[in-house]
Amino acid sequence: MKNKEIIAYMKELLNSNEKLDCGTAFKIAKKFDKSIEEIGKIADDNAIRIDNCELGQFGHLEFEKPKIEVLKLVEPKLDEKRRISCKEARELAKKNWSLKSIRSTLKGYKIDVKYCMLGCFEEKRGKKFVVKTKTWIENADGDLLFGKGKTELLELIAQTGSLLHASRIMGLNYKKAWTHLQVLQKNSQEELVITRQGRSENSGTKLTPRAKELMENYSLLQKDIEEYANKRFKELFLKDKK
Repeated sequence: MKNKEIIAYMKELLNSNEKLDCGTAFKIAKKFDKSIEEIGKIADDNAIRIDNCELGQFGHLEFEKPKIEVLKLVEPKLDEKRRISCKEARELAKKNWSLKSIRSTLKGYKIDVKYCMLGCFEEKRGKKFVVKTKTWIENADGDLLFGKGKTELLELIAQTGSLLHASRIMGLNYKKAWTHLQVLQKNSQEELVITRQGRSENSGTKLTPRAKELMENYSLLQKDIEEYANKRFKELFLKDKK
């Protein structure tokens, strides 16, 4: 009798696409004191499809800019294929960040989710062979000017308003982070950060427009290189694959 009540309740809460939203399924599980796996099976047995995965794997939920500090929490949970289980991702969201922050980081850093708790998929299988690229910019002396690490440092300064906090999140000592920043500023010959002392809302360390421009340009360059590498990889290595 209880399952019939659950099915009726599910059908009442279907979205405009006549599907059951992932978040709604979790609320139903709590309401009827059922495991989420049981709710997933009931939905599947009654041809009720799940929509709007709260971890961003399918559907049309909102995303925000991925956060590096969220990535630092996610990375230890990844398997050798850079995947995280649905359960672990949701636990991180519950303890540390919102689901929106988690799904945005998973999407932004191209991390797949495996073993959906609702049974929508057991795992996402990627290509057997993939191409990887790494891009960095040096000066004439071979000093690293711009790359993933430098970009992360600037992004964290923008998010935290503090070089000290940014360095802690990255696992760098303050002196090394400060040196990274000085090398960048010396070679760009422009001010990249502005620091104001005090406790007002305008105090702290903020990026200049030029720093934001450099970050954006580096991201565009990396994206263009990745797109070209993927295109040529498919042409050269997957041309006989169907």
